[in-house]
Amino acid sequence: MIQPAKNSRLKALWLVALSLLLSVESFGVSATPVERGRYLAIAGNCIACHTRPGGAAYAGGLPFETPFGVIHSSNITPDTSTGIGRWTLQQFSQALRSGLRADGQHLYPVFPYTAYTQLRDEDVAALYAYFRSLRPVRSGVRPNAMKFPFGERRLLGFWKQLYFREERFTEDPARGAAWNRGAYLVNALGHCSACHSPRNRLGAESSALAMTGAVHPHTSPDGRTRQWSSSNLTGAKAGLAAWTTDDLTAYLGRGISNRAAVFGPMNEVVASLRQLTEADVRAMAIYLKSLPPVAQEGGRAEIDVDTLSEGRVLYNVHCGTCHQPDGSGSVDTGPPLAGSAVVNAPGPQSLINAVLRGPERPRAPPSVDWQRRRWKMMEAFGDKLADDEIAAIATYVRNAWGHTGSAVDEDTVARQR
Repeated sequence: MIQPAKNSRLKALWLVALSLLLSVESFGVSATPVERGRYLAIAGNCIACHTRPGGAAYAGGLPFETPFGVIHSSNITPDTSTGIGRWTLQQFSQALRSGLRADGQHLYPVFPYTAYTQLRDEDVAALYAYFRSLRPVRSGVRPNAMKFPFGERRLLGFWKQLYFREERFTEDPARGAAWNRGAYLVNALGHCSACHSPRNRLGAESSALAMTGAVHPHTSPDGRTRQWSSSNLTGAKAGLAAWTTDDLTAYLGRGISNRAAVFGPMNEVVASLRQLTEADVRAMAIYLKSLPPVAQEGGRAEIDVDTLSEGRVLYNVHCGTCHQPDGSGSVDTGPPLAGSAVVNAPGPQSLINAVLRGPERPRAPPSVDWQRRRWKMMEAFGDKLADDEIAAIATYVRNAWGHTGSAVDEDTVARQR
Protein backbone atom coordinates (compact mmCIF):
# COMPACT_ATOMS: atom_id res chain seq x y z
CA MET A 1 0.00 0.00 0.00
CA ILE A 2 1.06 3.58 -0.60
CA GLN A 3 1.62 5.41 2.64
CA PRO A 4 -0.21 8.76 3.14
CA ALA A 5 3.05 10.75 3.10
CA LYS A 6 4.15 9.09 -0.13
CA ASN A 7 0.70 9.63 -1.60
CA SER A 8 0.95 13.35 -0.83
CA ARG A 9 4.36 13.56 -2.49
CA LEU A 10 3.06 11.75 -5.57
CA LYS A 11 0.10 14.11 -5.75
CA ALA A 12 2.43 17.08 -5.54
CA LEU A 13 4.61 15.65 -8.31
CA TRP A 14 1.56 15.14 -10.52
CA LEU A 15 0.54 18.78 -9.97
CA VAL A 16 3.99 19.97 -10.98
CA ALA A 17 3.92 17.75 -14.08
CA LEU A 18 0.49 19.00 -15.13
CA SER A 19 1.56 22.59 -14.54
CA LEU A 20 4.55 22.04 -16.81
CA LEU A 21 2.30 20.54 -19.48
CA LEU A 22 0.09 23.64 -19.36
CA SER A 23 3.17 25.82 -19.71
CA VAL A 24 4.31 23.82 -22.73
CA GLU A 25 0.88 24.21 -24.35
CA SER A 26 0.89 27.95 -23.69
CA PHE A 27 4.40 28.79 -24.82
CA GLY A 28 5.50 25.95 -27.06
CA VAL A 29 8.28 23.45 -26.41
CA SER A 30 11.01 25.60 -27.97
CA ALA A 31 9.69 29.02 -26.97
CA THR A 32 12.45 31.58 -26.48
CA PRO A 33 12.36 34.02 -23.56
CA VAL A 34 11.24 36.75 -25.98
CA GLU A 35 8.38 34.61 -27.32
CA ARG A 36 7.38 33.67 -23.79
CA GLY A 37 7.54 37.31 -22.73
CA ARG A 38 5.36 38.37 -25.64
CA TYR A 39 2.71 35.85 -24.60
CA LEU A 40 2.87 37.04 -21.00
CA ALA A 41 2.56 40.68 -22.09
CA ILE A 42 -0.56 39.73 -24.03
CA ALA A 43 -1.97 37.89 -21.00
CA GLY A 44 -1.34 41.00 -18.90
CA ASN A 45 -2.79 43.30 -21.60
CA CYS A 46 0.19 45.62 -21.11
CA ILE A 47 -0.40 47.35 -24.44
CA ALA A 48 -3.79 48.72 -23.39
CA CYS A 49 -2.38 50.88 -20.58
CA HIS A 50 0.99 51.75 -22.11
CA THR A 51 -0.29 52.99 -25.48
CA ARG A 52 -2.10 56.27 -25.94
CA PRO A 53 -4.59 56.72 -28.82
CA GLY A 54 -2.61 57.32 -32.01
CA GLY A 55 0.68 56.65 -30.24
CA ALA A 56 3.30 53.96 -30.74
CA ALA A 57 2.75 50.65 -28.98
CA TYR A 58 4.13 50.60 -25.44
CA ALA A 59 5.39 54.21 -25.70
CA GLY A 60 3.14 55.28 -22.80
CA GLY A 61 1.36 58.57 -22.30
CA LEU A 62 -2.15 57.21 -21.64
CA PRO A 63 -3.79 59.37 -18.95
CA PHE A 64 -5.53 57.77 -15.99
CA GLU A 65 -7.99 59.89 -14.07
CA THR A 66 -7.97 59.06 -10.38
CA PRO A 67 -9.44 60.74 -7.29
CA PHE A 68 -5.89 61.92 -6.56
CA GLY A 69 -5.12 63.46 -9.95
CA VAL A 70 -4.12 62.43 -13.47
CA ILE A 71 -1.36 59.86 -13.89
CA HIS A 72 0.23 59.06 -17.27
CA SER A 73 1.51 55.61 -18.15
CA SER A 74 5.22 55.26 -18.80
CA ASN A 75 7.19 54.45 -21.95
CA ILE A 76 8.28 50.81 -21.65
CA THR A 77 10.08 50.53 -25.01
CA PRO A 78 13.87 50.15 -24.77
CA ASP A 79 14.57 53.78 -25.63
CA THR A 80 17.55 54.84 -23.52
CA SER A 81 16.36 58.37 -22.76
CA THR A 82 12.57 58.13 -22.40
CA GLY A 83 12.00 54.39 -21.93
CA ILE A 84 13.54 51.47 -20.08
CA GLY A 85 16.61 51.06 -22.30
CA ARG A 86 19.00 51.60 -19.39
CA TRP A 87 17.08 49.46 -16.91
CA THR A 88 18.63 46.31 -15.53
CA LEU A 89 16.62 43.16 -14.96
CA GLN A 90 16.73 43.91 -11.24
CA GLN A 91 15.29 47.40 -11.77
CA PHE A 92 12.59 45.98 -14.04
CA SER A 93 11.76 43.35 -11.43
CA GLN A 94 11.55 45.86 -8.58
CA ALA A 95 9.15 47.99 -10.64
CA LEU A 96 6.86 45.03 -11.33
CA ARG A 97 7.00 43.36 -7.94
CA SER A 98 8.00 46.07 -5.47
CA GLY A 99 6.44 49.18 -6.98
CA LEU A 100 9.73 51.08 -7.27
CA ARG A 101 11.04 53.13 -10.16
CA ALA A 102 14.58 52.68 -11.46
CA ASP A 103 15.66 55.61 -9.27
CA GLY A 104 14.12 53.94 -6.21
CA GLN A 105 11.09 56.23 -5.89
CA HIS A 106 7.68 54.71 -5.26
CA LEU A 107 5.31 54.02 -8.14
CA TYR A 108 1.64 54.95 -7.89
CA PRO A 109 -0.55 51.84 -7.52
CA VAL A 110 -2.50 52.75 -10.64
CA PHE A 111 0.29 50.55 -12.01
CA PRO A 112 -0.88 47.18 -10.64
CA TYR A 113 2.29 46.06 -8.89
CA THR A 114 -0.02 44.91 -6.10
CA ALA A 115 -0.90 42.06 -8.51
CA TYR A 116 2.40 41.77 -10.38
CA THR A 117 4.21 41.16 -7.11
CA GLN A 118 3.02 37.55 -7.52
CA LEU A 119 4.92 37.03 -10.80
CA ARG A 120 7.45 34.23 -10.93
CA ASP A 121 11.15 34.99 -11.50
CA GLU A 122 11.22 33.29 -14.90
CA ASP A 123 8.18 35.26 -16.08
CA VAL A 124 9.69 38.57 -15.01
CA ALA A 125 12.85 37.68 -16.92
CA ALA A 126 10.81 36.73 -20.01
CA LEU A 127 8.86 39.99 -19.92
CA TYR A 128 12.13 41.91 -19.60
CA ALA A 129 13.55 40.08 -22.61
CA TYR A 130 10.44 40.85 -24.66
CA PHE A 131 10.27 44.56 -23.89
CA ARG A 132 14.01 44.89 -24.52
CA SER A 133 13.44 43.33 -27.96
CA LEU A 134 10.97 46.01 -29.07
CA ARG A 135 11.81 48.90 -31.36
CA PRO A 136 12.90 51.83 -29.17
CA VAL A 137 10.50 54.76 -29.35
CA ARG A 138 11.65 58.18 -28.20
CA SER A 139 8.51 59.49 -26.55
CA GLY A 140 8.49 61.65 -23.48
CA VAL A 141 5.47 61.31 -21.21
CA ARG A 142 3.56 64.30 -19.89
CA PRO A 143 4.09 64.95 -16.18
CA ASN A 144 1.42 63.76 -13.80
CA ALA A 145 -1.08 66.31 -12.49
CA MET A 146 -1.58 65.25 -8.90
CA LYS A 147 -3.61 67.04 -6.26
CA PHE A 148 -1.75 68.20 -3.16
CA PRO A 149 -0.25 66.37 -1.29
CA PHE A 150 -0.48 63.25 -3.45
CA GLY A 151 2.29 64.43 -5.74
CA GLU A 152 4.75 63.60 -2.96
CA ARG A 153 5.84 60.08 -3.82
CA ARG A 154 7.42 59.51 -0.43
CA LEU A 155 3.91 59.34 1.03
CA LEU A 156 3.44 56.08 -0.87
CA GLY A 157 5.86 54.48 1.55
CA PHE A 158 3.24 54.82 4.28
CA TRP A 159 0.55 53.59 1.86
CA LYS A 160 2.59 50.48 1.15
CA GLN A 161 3.01 49.76 4.84
CA LEU A 162 -0.76 49.77 5.17
CA TYR A 163 -1.90 48.07 1.98
CA PHE A 164 0.93 46.37 0.12
CA ARG A 165 2.55 43.03 0.86
CA GLU A 166 5.22 41.75 -1.49
CA GLU A 167 4.69 38.04 -2.13
CA ARG A 168 5.00 35.47 -4.89
CA PHE A 169 2.27 33.22 -6.23
CA THR A 170 2.18 29.78 -4.66
CA GLU A 171 0.12 26.93 -6.04
CA ASP A 172 -2.57 25.28 -3.99
CA PRO A 173 -1.75 21.55 -3.92
CA ALA A 174 -5.37 20.75 -3.13
CA ARG A 175 -6.44 22.20 -6.48
CA GLY A 176 -5.89 20.99 -10.02
CA ALA A 177 -3.29 22.32 -12.43
CA ALA A 178 -5.89 24.19 -14.49
CA TRP A 179 -7.25 25.94 -11.40
CA ASN A 180 -3.76 27.01 -10.33
CA ARG A 181 -2.94 28.21 -13.83
CA GLY A 182 -6.17 30.20 -13.89
CA ALA A 183 -5.50 31.70 -10.48
CA TYR A 184 -2.08 32.87 -11.67
CA LEU A 185 -3.47 34.37 -14.87
CA VAL A 186 -6.39 36.11 -13.12
CA ASN A 187 -4.66 37.35 -9.97
CA ALA A 188 -1.09 38.00 -11.10
CA LEU A 189 -0.79 38.61 -14.85
CA GLY A 190 -4.38 39.60 -15.57
CA HIS A 191 -4.71 41.79 -12.44
CA CYS A 192 -8.49 41.48 -12.81
CA SER A 193 -9.10 42.75 -9.30
CA ALA A 194 -7.72 46.16 -10.27
CA CYS A 195 -10.97 46.94 -12.07
CA HIS A 196 -13.33 44.46 -10.42
CA SER A 197 -12.73 45.32 -6.76
CA PRO A 198 -13.93 48.42 -4.90
CA ARG A 199 -11.29 50.70 -3.38
CA ASN A 200 -11.17 52.69 -0.19
CA ARG A 201 -10.56 56.43 0.09
CA LEU A 202 -6.81 55.93 -0.22
CA GLY A 203 -7.12 53.88 -3.40
CA ALA A 204 -6.47 50.45 -1.92
CA GLU A 205 -8.48 47.46 -3.09
CA SER A 206 -10.89 45.93 -0.61
CA SER A 207 -9.78 42.37 0.16
CA ALA A 208 -13.13 41.56 1.80
CA LEU A 209 -15.01 42.58 -1.35
CA ALA A 210 -12.46 41.45 -3.91
CA MET A 211 -13.93 40.77 -7.37
CA THR A 212 -17.39 42.08 -6.42
CA GLY A 213 -17.33 44.94 -8.93
CA ALA A 214 -16.49 48.63 -8.84
CA VAL A 215 -17.04 51.94 -10.62
CA HIS A 216 -14.16 53.59 -12.45
CA PRO A 217 -13.53 56.07 -15.29
CA HIS A 218 -12.64 54.90 -18.76
CA THR A 219 -11.96 56.84 -21.94
CA SER A 220 -14.21 55.68 -24.78
CA PRO A 221 -13.30 55.65 -28.48
CA ASP A 222 -15.06 59.01 -28.89
CA GLY A 223 -12.45 60.53 -26.56
CA ARG A 224 -14.89 61.12 -23.71
CA THR A 225 -14.12 59.84 -20.24
CA ARG A 226 -17.13 58.34 -18.50
CA GLN A 227 -17.81 56.20 -15.47
CA TRP A 228 -18.23 52.47 -16.04
CA SER A 229 -19.33 49.81 -13.58
CA SER A 230 -17.46 46.51 -13.58
CA SER A 231 -19.30 43.29 -12.81
CA ASN A 232 -19.20 41.00 -9.83
CA LEU A 233 -16.98 38.04 -10.82
CA THR A 234 -17.78 35.83 -7.84
CA GLY A 235 -20.45 33.14 -7.73
CA ALA A 236 -23.00 35.55 -6.27
CA LYS A 237 -26.47 35.82 -7.78
CA ALA A 238 -25.50 39.35 -8.82
CA GLY A 239 -22.34 37.97 -10.41
CA LEU A 240 -21.56 34.82 -12.37
CA ALA A 241 -24.05 32.44 -10.74
CA ALA A 242 -26.02 32.07 -13.98
CA TRP A 243 -22.89 31.52 -16.09
CA THR A 244 -21.40 28.11 -16.85
CA THR A 245 -17.68 27.51 -17.30
CA ASP A 246 -18.34 27.15 -21.03
CA ASP A 247 -20.19 30.49 -21.08
CA LEU A 248 -17.29 32.24 -19.40
CA THR A 249 -14.66 30.55 -21.58
CA ALA A 250 -16.50 31.63 -24.73
CA TYR A 251 -16.96 35.19 -23.48
CA LEU A 252 -13.32 35.67 -22.45
CA GLY A 253 -11.82 33.93 -25.45
CA ARG A 254 -14.22 34.84 -28.23
CA GLY A 255 -16.06 37.90 -26.96
CA ILE A 256 -19.49 36.32 -27.04
CA SER A 257 -21.40 33.58 -25.25
CA ASN A 258 -24.96 32.55 -24.51
CA ARG A 259 -24.94 35.06 -21.64
CA ALA A 260 -23.44 38.24 -23.13
CA ALA A 261 -21.36 39.92 -25.80
CA VAL A 262 -18.35 42.06 -24.98
CA PHE A 263 -18.66 45.85 -25.02
CA GLY A 264 -17.14 48.93 -23.41
CA PRO A 265 -13.84 48.63 -21.49
CA MET A 266 -13.90 44.83 -21.78
CA ASN A 267 -13.26 45.19 -25.52
CA GLU A 268 -9.59 45.86 -24.78
CA VAL A 269 -9.35 42.95 -22.36
CA VAL A 270 -10.88 40.40 -24.72
CA ALA A 271 -8.70 41.74 -27.54
CA SER A 272 -5.79 40.34 -25.56
CA LEU A 273 -7.42 37.24 -24.10
CA ARG A 274 -8.52 36.00 -27.51
CA GLN A 275 -4.81 35.55 -28.35
CA LEU A 276 -4.24 33.13 -25.48
CA THR A 277 -4.53 29.38 -25.82
CA GLU A 278 -7.95 27.90 -25.23
CA ALA A 279 -6.49 25.96 -22.30
CA ASP A 280 -5.39 29.18 -20.60
CA VAL A 281 -8.72 30.92 -21.16
CA ARG A 282 -10.59 27.91 -19.81
CA ALA A 283 -8.25 27.84 -16.82
CA MET A 284 -9.24 31.42 -16.05
CA ALA A 285 -12.91 30.48 -16.32
CA ILE A 286 -12.41 27.47 -14.05
CA TYR A 287 -10.78 29.64 -11.41
CA LEU A 288 -13.38 32.42 -11.59
CA LYS A 289 -16.25 29.95 -11.35
CA SER A 290 -14.70 28.60 -8.17
CA LEU A 291 -14.88 31.95 -6.34
CA PRO A 292 -17.39 31.80 -3.47
CA PRO A 293 -20.37 34.17 -3.70
CA VAL A 294 -19.71 37.59 -2.22
CA ALA A 295 -21.88 40.66 -2.79
CA GLN A 296 -21.73 44.28 -1.75
CA GLU A 297 -24.37 45.26 0.74
CA GLY A 298 -26.06 48.53 1.61
CA GLY A 299 -27.14 51.58 -0.31
CA ARG A 300 -30.46 50.15 -1.47
CA ALA A 301 -33.37 52.39 -0.55
CA GLU A 302 -37.02 51.49 -0.85
CA ILE A 303 -38.00 51.76 -4.50
CA ASP A 304 -41.16 53.59 -5.43
CA VAL A 305 -43.84 51.29 -6.86
CA ASP A 306 -44.84 53.89 -9.46
CA THR A 307 -41.25 54.08 -10.73
CA LEU A 308 -41.14 50.31 -11.16
CA SER A 309 -44.49 50.36 -12.95
CA GLU A 310 -43.33 53.11 -15.31
CA GLY A 311 -40.07 51.27 -15.90
CA ARG A 312 -41.87 48.04 -16.73
CA VAL A 313 -44.04 49.77 -19.33
CA LEU A 314 -41.06 51.55 -20.91
CA TYR A 315 -39.05 48.32 -20.90
CA ASN A 316 -41.80 46.36 -22.64
CA VAL A 317 -42.17 49.07 -25.30
CA HIS A 318 -38.49 49.69 -26.03
CA CYS A 319 -36.61 46.60 -24.83
CA GLY A 320 -39.00 43.66 -24.46
CA THR A 321 -39.09 42.74 -28.14
CA CYS A 322 -35.39 41.84 -28.21
CA HIS A 323 -34.71 40.93 -24.58
CA GLN A 324 -38.17 39.38 -23.99
CA PRO A 325 -40.67 40.55 -21.36
CA ASP A 326 -39.23 38.06 -18.85
CA GLY A 327 -35.63 39.13 -19.54
CA SER A 328 -34.70 35.72 -20.94
CA GLY A 329 -33.41 37.09 -24.24
CA SER A 330 -33.32 35.23 -27.53
CA VAL A 331 -30.64 33.70 -29.72
CA ASP A 332 -32.11 35.71 -32.59
CA THR A 333 -32.56 39.14 -31.01
CA GLY A 334 -30.66 39.90 -27.82
CA PRO A 335 -28.81 38.46 -24.80
CA PRO A 336 -30.63 37.70 -21.54
CA LEU A 337 -30.95 40.47 -18.97
CA ALA A 338 -32.27 38.19 -16.23
CA GLY A 339 -29.22 37.18 -14.23
CA SER A 340 -27.02 39.57 -16.22
CA ALA A 341 -23.80 40.52 -14.43
CA VAL A 342 -23.91 43.95 -16.10
CA VAL A 343 -27.48 44.64 -15.00
CA ASN A 344 -26.69 43.46 -11.46
CA ALA A 345 -23.36 45.27 -11.11
CA PRO A 346 -22.96 47.36 -7.93
CA GLY A 347 -23.26 50.49 -10.04
CA PRO A 348 -25.61 51.11 -12.98
CA GLN A 349 -23.14 53.09 -15.09
CA SER A 350 -22.35 50.44 -17.72
CA LEU A 351 -26.04 49.64 -18.12
CA ILE A 352 -26.85 53.32 -18.57
CA ASN A 353 -24.04 53.76 -21.10
CA ALA A 354 -25.40 50.87 -23.16
CA VAL A 355 -28.91 52.34 -23.18
CA LEU A 356 -27.72 55.88 -24.00
CA ARG A 357 -25.33 55.04 -26.84
CA GLY A 358 -25.77 51.39 -27.57
CA PRO A 359 -23.03 48.96 -26.54
CA GLU A 360 -19.58 50.11 -27.66
CA ARG A 361 -18.56 47.14 -29.76
CA PRO A 362 -15.02 46.07 -30.73
CA ARG A 363 -13.58 47.76 -33.80
CA ALA A 364 -13.32 44.34 -35.45
CA PRO A 365 -15.33 41.19 -34.65
CA PRO A 366 -13.23 39.22 -32.15
CA SER A 367 -14.23 35.80 -33.47
CA VAL A 368 -16.15 33.79 -36.05
CA ASP A 369 -18.71 33.14 -33.32
CA TRP A 370 -19.33 36.88 -33.15
CA GLN A 371 -20.00 37.10 -36.87
CA ARG A 372 -22.39 34.16 -36.76
CA ARG A 373 -24.39 35.47 -33.80
CA ARG A 374 -27.77 36.66 -34.95
CA TRP A 375 -28.34 39.14 -32.13
CA LYS A 376 -29.45 42.48 -33.44
CA MET A 377 -27.13 45.44 -32.94
CA MET A 378 -28.69 47.38 -30.09
CA GLU A 379 -29.64 50.92 -31.03
CA ALA A 380 -28.89 53.98 -28.94
CA PHE A 381 -31.81 55.41 -26.98
CA GLY A 382 -30.15 58.61 -25.80
CA ASP A 383 -32.03 60.73 -28.34
CA LYS A 384 -35.32 58.90 -27.86
CA LEU A 385 -35.67 58.74 -24.10
CA ALA A 386 -35.34 61.38 -21.40
CA ASP A 387 -33.09 60.93 -18.38
CA ASP A 388 -35.98 60.06 -16.07
CA GLU A 389 -37.26 57.43 -18.53
CA ILE A 390 -33.87 55.74 -18.82
CA ALA A 391 -33.57 55.87 -15.04
CA ALA A 392 -36.96 54.15 -14.72
CA ILE A 393 -35.96 51.40 -17.17
CA ALA A 394 -32.65 50.83 -15.41
CA THR A 395 -34.35 50.73 -12.00
CA TYR A 396 -36.88 48.23 -13.30
CA VAL A 397 -34.41 45.76 -14.85
CA ARG A 398 -32.20 45.98 -11.75
CA ASN A 399 -35.18 44.88 -9.65
CA ALA A 400 -37.13 42.57 -11.97
CA TRP A 401 -36.80 38.78 -12.27
CA GLY A 402 -35.44 38.35 -8.76
CA HIS A 403 -32.82 41.11 -9.00
CA THR A 404 -32.19 43.32 -5.98
CA GLY A 405 -30.20 46.24 -7.37
CA SER A 406 -30.22 49.81 -6.21
CA ALA A 407 -32.52 52.38 -7.80
CA VAL A 408 -31.23 54.67 -10.54
CA ASP A 409 -32.05 58.37 -10.51
CA GLU A 410 -32.12 60.78 -13.43
CA ASP A 411 -29.13 62.74 -12.11
CA THR A 412 -26.97 59.64 -12.50
CA VAL A 413 -28.22 59.24 -16.08
CA ALA A 414 -27.52 62.92 -16.78
CA ARG A 415 -23.93 62.54 -15.58
CA GLN A 416 -23.42 59.53 -17.86
CA ARG A 417 -24.99 61.41 -20.76
